[in-house]
Amino acid sequence: MATAAEEIQVGERLVRVSSPDKPYFPERGLTKRDVVGYFLAVGDGILRALRDRPTMLERWPRGVFAGAKIGTRQDNRGDAFYQKRLPAGAPDWVRTAHLTFPSGRTADEVAPGELAVVIWAANLGTLRFHPWPVTSADVERPDQLRIDLDPMPGVGFDQVVPVAHEVRAFLAELGMVGYPKTTGGRGLHVYLSIEPRWSFGECRRAVLALGHELARRLPDLVTTTWWREQRDRPVFIDYNQMARDHTVTSAYSIRPTPAALVSAPLDWAELDDARPEDFDVLSMPARFAERGDPHAGLDGDRFSLEPLLALADRAGLAAPPER
Repeated sequence: MATAAEEIQVGERLVRVSSPDKPYFPERGLTKRDVVGYFLAVGDGILRALRDRPTMLERWPRGVFAGAKIGTRQDNRGDAFYQKRLPAGAPDWVRTAHLTFPSGRTADEVAPGELAVVIWAANLGTLRFHPWPVTSADVERPDQLRIDLDPMPGVGFDQVVPVAHEVRAFLAELGMVGYPKTTGGRGLHVYLSIEPRWSFGECRRAVLALGHELARRLPDLVTTTWWREQRDRPVFIDYNQMARDHTVTSAYSIRPTPAALVSAPLDWAELDDARPEDFDVLSMPARFAERGDPHAGLDGDRFSLEPLLALADRAGLAAPPER
């Protein structure tokens, strides 16, 4: 018989996991219990990615199955949904951050302060976590710059890798250190810890300046053209991911596709040999146990945006409008 519920000790908390035998990735034979076990195994890493950050939950309470789709603002009749506000019935130990969206609406969004919150969210069907690049201490000033290397349709991961290497080289010239991760798909993200001194608009402007420089260095690979139909290069530097209320999937989140791939932090030295399909719910725990978190350095030095903003000044780049 199916197990009705289990209680799991997570730090000082007992977290209830209902229907742990429910299939979540049937093609891989993975259940809700397996998903919870995965997040426990990479606990230090997922908590580093989410700690004290307002985080939207992407919930797949029925699991991932053929034909499953996520609801949108235009059509909310999906099998999954995005949750920006604290779910009803949340335990009193689930902390929140108060946010104001571009529309003027506000919300109290989950801001995980301990691993038990991640497991509680996983019990609700959360596979992907979408944290803001700010912390609850200051929701107006990002402390991370997130550089999204977005491949055009039909462009492979192998064409994104050289762009990431050039990002690394350029940041090094500015005295900065970035940290790459797979998206779980064909793209890559590079994260940079920054001093929380600049607005979202200034952060977008900094990424746009970086993108212009990358397009100059790699003219056959990189574009910053916003309109998709006008892009004529394989990789788009998506500067608008630094807009308010735009988020990217966190490290260690699970992509809701049958293969159960995950967003994997990488060392630069392994980037050339890595492939997105190398990292999934089954393989990542052993990798994490052996190697730890390649993004641990994000807890270290914080860098100034002044060099990138000075580049934007020289190029005459204004802050791009929010899309």
